[in-house]
Amino acid sequence: MFLVRSFILLLAAVVATCHVEPIVLVHGGADTVHPLRVEKRKEGVKNAAMGGYKILKKGGSVVDAVEEAVKIMEEDVKFNAGYGSALNSEGDIEMDACIMVGSNLTSGGVTVVKNVAHPVSLARLVMEKSPHFLLAGEGAKKFAKQHNVPFVPLASLMAEHSKQDFDEYQKNPRKDDLEMGGCGGVGAIAVDAHGRVAAASSTGGRLAKLPGRSSAAAIVGAGLYADDEVGAAVVTGTGESIARYVLAHEIINLMTRGFDAGVATRNAVKGITTRFRKPTGAITVSKNGQVGISFTTDKMAWAYQVRDDVHYGLDDYDHFSEKIKL
Repeated sequence: MFLVRSFILLLAAVVATCHVEPIVLVHGGADTVHPLRVEKRKEGVKNAAMGGYKILKKGGSVVDAVEEAVKIMEEDVKFNAGYGSALNSEGDIEMDACIMVGSNLTSGGVTVVKNVAHPVSLARLVMEKSPHFLLAGEGAKKFAKQHNVPFVPLASLMAEHSKQDFDEYQKNPRKDDLEMGGCGGVGAIAVDAHGRVAAASSTGGRLAKLPGRSSAAAIVGAGLYADDEVGAAVVTGTGESIARYVLAHEIINLMTRGFDAGVATRNAVKGITTRFRKPTGAITVSKNGQVGISFTTDKMAWAYQVRDDVHYGLDDYDHFSEKIKL
């Protein structure tokens, strides 16, 4: 039986009516982290949360904020997204991403994409420049070309540690990919002063996955969900069980039924772990600014900024905070 690790972090609403303190919350994947990468993971999620928050405070939208936070992690070799993505069974990189807006429930996603430095930005283009919610493979590539998305050599997205993980997996293919650090991805949520929410996710997918495999990170309701009437959630872990459980929407559904963000996140993560025996993690923000963080994996890097405070953690019961200059 997995031990549920959870945090119930309730942020008080500002006294003024209809005002919420803006927050950007991110995760860096739920998996086992190599000891040499632990501190770097913490720094990585802190940088992403602060980067997204800076956009929000400068007047950017919640969509701008989550895109920026995810882009920062896609550029960071420490995470399984963009540069640093896990390799599939043929030693190739295929990435997935999605973005969703809570005001009108619009979304865009891409799956099985290559040669793109920022899959989350391509997902946003799908949302804003097409009538569809998900494009895959060659279709996504053609769409990217039509909208002048720059392409990068696939080798430029391959990190040295990703190659090492792939080589080790080939030597011991029965070892769980969660233990290898090749599972999960990255995600971000933002809520602004008016309670508007957005969510985004990006991943390189499971280590040694079959070519053409899609991740739950690209699927609305499974990997993420955002609704201004309730809040937003982004999840991470084994995509197959996440998709079958429709985990992100389950968290939102529990919040709709009256559970606060922390309890809803904890109960949903506990539920999927009990049902499928697959460790999972999730982050949640309600429309009122409540934060929920829960995971049943060995570690999950997370961070959020509110005002001039950055909160972060990675291990069970971690909760550090720092003051920063705005």
